[in-house]
Amino acid sequence: MKEPQFNYAWLPFWASVTLVIGMCIGNWNSNSSEYQLYDTYDYEYARRNNFNMLLHIIEQQYVDSVDSKELTDNAMASILKELDPHSAYIPAEDLESVNEELEGSFSGIGIQFNLLNDTINVVDVISGGPSERCGLLPGDRIITVDDSLYAGKSITNEKVMKNLRGAKGSVVKLGVQRKGEDELLTFEVERGDIPLHSVDAAYMIEPTIGYILVSKFGRTTFEEFLVALARLRNEGAESYIIDLRGNGGGYMDAAINMVNEFMLAGELIVYTEGRAFPREDAVANGMGSFKESPIVVLTDEWSASASEIFAGAIQDNDRGMIVGRRTFGKGLVQSQLPLSDGSAVRLTVARYHTPSGRCIQKEYNMGDDESYNMDIINRYNRGEFFNADSIHQHTDEVYTTAGGRTVYGGGGIMPDVFIPSDTTHVTPYYSDVINKSLLYKYAFEYVDEHRERLAQAENYKELLKMLNEHKLLADFIAYAERNGVPARYGDINISRSELIRLLQAYIARDVMGDEAFYPIFMSNDDVIEEACRIIKEDRAFPELPEQPEDAEIEQ
Repeated sequence: MKEPQFNYAWLPFWASVTLVIGMCIGNWNSNSSEYQLYDTYDYEYARRNNFNMLLHIIEQQYVDSVDSKELTDNAMASILKELDPHSAYIPAEDLESVNEELEGSFSGIGIQFNLLNDTINVVDVISGGPSERCGLLPGDRIITVDDSLYAGKSITNEKVMKNLRGAKGSVVKLGVQRKGEDELLTFEVERGDIPLHSVDAAYMIEPTIGYILVSKFGRTTFEEFLVALARLRNEGAESYIIDLRGNGGGYMDAAINMVNEFMLAGELIVYTEGRAFPREDAVANGMGSFKESPIVVLTDEWSASASEIFAGAIQDNDRGMIVGRRTFGKGLVQSQLPLSDGSAVRLTVARYHTPSGRCIQKEYNMGDDESYNMDIINRYNRGEFFNADSIHQHTDEVYTTAGGRTVYGGGGIMPDVFIPSDTTHVTPYYSDVINKSLLYKYAFEYVDEHRERLAQAENYKELLKMLNEHKLLADFIAYAERNGVPARYGDINISRSELIRLLQAYIARDVMGDEAFYPIFMSNDDVIEEACRIIKEDRAFPELPEQPEDAEIEQ
C-alpha cells in the first residue's frame, strides 16, 4: 500500500506554530531550571517547551550569532499571517505608536509641521499647547534639536516625530530660525499631553444642514461628535451629513454610541458572533437626542470597520441614506492580547453583522494577504469607482432592511445612491504638480510672505476675498516652472478650478487651520452636493416598498 506523502510546503508554517506554542508554554513555566544541552536535556520538558529549547540550541550552537528577539518576532508574525488579513503581531517597540492614534492624545510639543527644503517648518501651533506657551509661531523653522543639527535630506517625518514626542514633563531644546531674526532663537519646550481629534470638521454647509467629518473612531470620538452635533444644532442645523469617507474605523463602542443618537429604543445597531464568543447584540437605548433628524452618511472604498457598522445600522434600519461608493468590507473583530514582553497580538475573534444579518467582511483566503490587499486595485481596474454597473454584488446573499428594502451581503455596504469618483480635472500637469507637492509648497511660501496681511481676516470667507484679489493661479504657474514643471495651458484650463480650490484651501489651513481648510477643500464636492440635494428634496428617509394590508409586522 502506498504510504501517505508529507506536504513539505507546510513545513515552515507548522514549525512556526510549534515554536510559538512552545514559547507560550515556556512563559507559563518560567520558574523552570536553566536549559541543558540537547544531548542531556529532559525530553518531557522539551516536548512541552519546543520553542524555547530550539531557541536555546540556536543561540548555543548555530554557526553564526543571531538575534533571538528578532527570530521570535518573525515567528509570531509568520503564524498570524497564516490566519485572516487582520490578525497581527505587534512588537513591543511599535505598540505605543499603533495604539496612540486611537487613544485621543499623545505627549509632545504641540505643533503641526511639514518638511520643505529639507527643513522642519512649523505650519501651526496647537492652541494652549507647550509650544504656544513657549512662544513658537507658525512659519518658524526648527534647525536644531537638543543642540544637534536637524536639517538635510536624511530627516523624515518619522524621525521628526520620534524626536519631538516624548515622555510628559521631559524637555526638548529647539533652535529656531525666524523671519526677521539674524540669529537662531532658542526655546526649551516641556512636553505635555496633545489631543488627537477625530472629528476633523463640523460646520454649516447650508442654512439648515450641518456637516460633520469623522476621520477615525477613537477614545474621544463620541464626545467630540456630541459637541459637534450640539454646536451645529445651536447654529440652526435641522439635518446632518456625516462624512465617513476615508475613515478606516477604530473602536466599535464609539460607532455604536454615535449611531445610538439617531436610533429609536430597541433598534438593533450591530451584532458580533464568533466560534468562542456567542452572539452579542448592541441595541439602541432610545436616549439619543437626534432620533427625528434627517441624516445622510457619506462612504467610499476606504470606509471600513466601525464606519461600516455606522453606515450599516443607518441603512438596515431605514434611518437615513448612504451616499457615495461601496465600503471596504472589514467585518472582523480583533481582540488585542498583551504579551509579557510588552508586545501584543491582535487576534480576530468574531465577525460583525448588520441588523439585517449581513456580514460586513468581504471574502478572503487564509494566509493570502496579497490578494486581499489587491482587492481595492482590482475594484478600480474593473471600473467600480466610476460605474455602478461594474460593482459585483452577491445577489445570492439577499437580506431585507427593517422596512423591506433589499440589500445584499458578501462584504461592505453598498450605498443607496452611487456617486462615481470625479477624475475629470486630472491632467498630466495636475498630476505633476501634485506628485511634486508644489501646490503645498507654494501655499506655505505664499503664507510665509504675506502672513501679516492674511492674518487680518477674521474667518475663511474674508480670507477667500483676499485671495481672490490676487492672481494665485498665474503666480503658481510661474512658481511651478521655476521648479521644473513647464506650463501646459490646455491641461491647466481643464484643471483650473481644482488647482485654484486646492491653493486656496492649503493657504487657508496655513493661516487659520482646519476650521478654514475644510469648508474650502470640500467645496464643489459631488458627493456632498448630492447629500444636500437629498435633504432639501425631503428624501433623507428612504422610500420603502408598499406592504400588503394584511402583512404582519414583526416585533
